Amino acid sequence: HVQLVESGGGSVQPGGSLRLSCAASGSTYSKNYCLGWVRQTAGKEREWVASVDNGGTKYADSVKGRFTVSKGYAGKTLHLQMNSLKPEDSGMYYCAADVGQFNSIIRGWVCRGGVEYAFRGQGTQVTVS
Repeated sequence: HVQLVESGGGSVQPGGSLRLSCAASGSTYSKNYCLGWVRQTAGKEREWVASVDNGGTKYADSVKGRFTVSKGYAGKTLHLQMNSLKPEDSGMYYCAADVGQFNSIIRGWVCRGGVEYAFRGQGTQVTVS
């Protein structure tokens, strides 16, 4: 069973930075796991933000160049460094994990894409104003 606990949210002014962290327990150290961040912002559907898998890191266009996702030692932690924050980045941020799907081109496991993950944390609030 996988458990995910986020931390690091808070309130910042536009242009500021925050670093979110996610402590993972369970099988997330396994090479076939996809780890990512999704967010729920006011008035919008849940949005995929970033993910990391055997193929590397991927980002939503809305955060590319401003956010950096990284995986800690043995897949037990996941971080999201958020710079140049905008008011539209405000929302609840969730750490998420799921078993990836095997990609024969890179011969590794990659995220399936989208906002649906088998496991998700309770979320941490980010407010930019």
